[in-house]
Amino acid sequence: MAKFDIIAATGCPTGIAHTFMAKEALEKAAAERGLTIKVETHGQVGVENELTKSEIAGAKAVVVAADKDVQAERFAGKRMVSVGVSKALSVEAAGKLIDRALAAKGDDSVAAAADVEDEVEEKESIGHIIYKHLMNGVSHMLVFVVAGGVLTAVSFLWGITSFDSTASDYNSFAAMLKIIGGIAMNLMVPVLSAYIAESIGKRPALVPGFVAGMIAIQGLPVNAETGMIDAGGAGVGFGFLGGIVGGFLAGYVILLLEKVFSKLPKNLDGLKAIFLYPLFSTAIVGLVMLGISGPMAAINTAMMDFLKGLSASGAIVLGLAIGCMCAVDMGGPVNKAAYVTGTAMLTEALAAGVGTDTYNFGTNFMAAVSAACIVPPLITTFAVVVGKKYFSQEDHDAGIVNLILGCTHITEGAIPFMTKNIWPVMPIMMLGSSIASILTIMFNVHDPAPHGGFLVLPVVENGPLWVLAILIGAVVGGILFVAFKKYDFEKNQKAAPAAAAQPVEAPKAAAVEAPKAEAADFVKVENVFVAEDFASRDEALSFVSNQAVKAGIASDADAVMNAFLAREAEGTTGMMEGFAIPHAKSDAITEAAVIVVKDESGVTGWDTMDGAPVNVAIALLIPGAQAGTTHLKILSKVAEALMDEDFRGTVKGSTDAVEIAKTINARLV
Repeated sequence: MAKFDIIAATGCPTGIAHTFMAKEALEKAAAERGLTIKVETHGQVGVENELTKSEIAGAKAVVVAADKDVQAERFAGKRMVSVGVSKALSVEAAGKLIDRALAAKGDDSVAAAADVEDEVEEKESIGHIIYKHLMNGVSHMLVFVVAGGVLTAVSFLWGITSFDSTASDYNSFAAMLKIIGGIAMNLMVPVLSAYIAESIGKRPALVPGFVAGMIAIQGLPVNAETGMIDAGGAGVGFGFLGGIVGGFLAGYVILLLEKVFSKLPKNLDGLKAIFLYPLFSTAIVGLVMLGISGPMAAINTAMMDFLKGLSASGAIVLGLAIGCMCAVDMGGPVNKAAYVTGTAMLTEALAAGVGTDTYNFGTNFMAAVSAACIVPPLITTFAVVVGKKYFSQEDHDAGIVNLILGCTHITEGAIPFMTKNIWPVMPIMMLGSSIASILTIMFNVHDPAPHGGFLVLPVVENGPLWVLAILIGAVVGGILFVAFKKYDFEKNQKAAPAAAAQPVEAPKAAAVEAPKAEAADFVKVENVFVAEDFASRDEALSFVSNQAVKAGIASDADAVMNAFLAREAEGTTGMMEGFAIPHAKSDAITEAAVIVVKDESGVTGWDTMDGAPVNVAIALLIPGAQAGTTHLKILSKVAEALMDEDFRGTVKGSTDAVEIAKTINARLV
């Protein structure tokens, strides 16, 4: 059985994009470190690449990047870091997680201990725990919504009343599709509730979870004549909000019962699982859910009325709210809240029937939500095609793939673009989505399917206008995105020669006559960073990469970071006595430069010739066109300088950026 240095488990609420983006990032980050890794994914098709007990036992460390239950208890006792899936979507972020997991043994260093503290804080965050349980329910619910909604929508191809045997357009096959779709949609809330509960209380919580979900859609039955509770009466359901409450209630009731029954003899464990847990949990949860049905129904009605009130305020107000919610976090909790609300509205709409006000509002709301979710990936596609020269090849390829993701209602493909420049990319995405939502509402588009993107166009009422609304939002957002990238690109291009032309002003007391002006200005004071504190080599290199972009030395921090890591993979740049000379050669670097960073406590995990931690990193950044010329010349100068004890002593002992820049420049003649 193969052994792996690192094992990981990834999972996002939908199990479509984030899950596999995190997997790829972790695999690349491990490869850069020369580590073997196996990543188990929890997607919509279930668990893939499943970890075995022997693989778990043999691994050095574990990374869990998930917003759903991935049975993390399997890894008890292992060195582990556990975060949300969004924190492992880039190679850099995934690498930091791997480093943290490997350093989680407690006695490595102060930096490692700090990482462990961060891990505990994230792992124990109440907000993240609640979100993880909620998203476990959403991920299981989503497939029921998609299957049921699309089948219901397809049944309309024979006519909007083709399921009705008394209607002129009746079709028996369409009626069967409508029945199947309706059953799947009706399971939405019970499944949501059950798998929220399962995430908390594991398998025993499924029974009370399903019961809570069924009560949420049926309400408390009351006899219309007597006004009393009656199993044969009718109740008022309280929808997906009740399902959420019921799921958490069921999960925590199971945890309570486990404590209550923990003192029973061990030989009664089978009785607990098959009899005591389901009986008592179902009774307790059922009574509580029936008891709160009145207030919950009132809350559910008030929420729906509020959204309808936004509609009364006009298409702009409602569309702006929908667009901003769907695009602010691209598949995160706010996006999911908008989507789940849309599916709840659609469920009510389909139950009310075609032609009713409820149907018209619900399907229009769903169309606006779908439009808002489709737009962000298409914005990136437009931008990388129109403004190709302003994007890296990696971004260009990702943008082209986003055409497919966007057209199939998968928003997450736009996340990597937003994480690189949250401002102004996030507002641009929100604006584009809002425009599409507003126009969708204005164009009176009705979408009876909750998912599928353009695949469900045949059943969308006013479908061509819906496509037009989406394209307008994508083009407006794309133009703004290209404008930003163009501005950023030109600013960096101008900053390089402008910065080079500015002499470094130093206090007169520190001024020295440099043999050559250009050498004296090579290491600029503003590119010397003292008193920094890095947890790892990669954190230090990431800092340098980002500072290079800020200083106008480079245009793409990711490309510079990759160049640094590629060089480290060939052999460490750690020297002796606390020095390192990392160097990056990349076309993303616009001018040759040196950035110096100092960490008095020492950067651990950076291989050096004498095993000592790195206190001073003199980082060389070389344009790709100058590789082999400027690169080798500067590198040889720095290497020679490190042989000089006086040079090492001055640079390592000084906390004055001016003195450090002067000392290094004097050697680059």
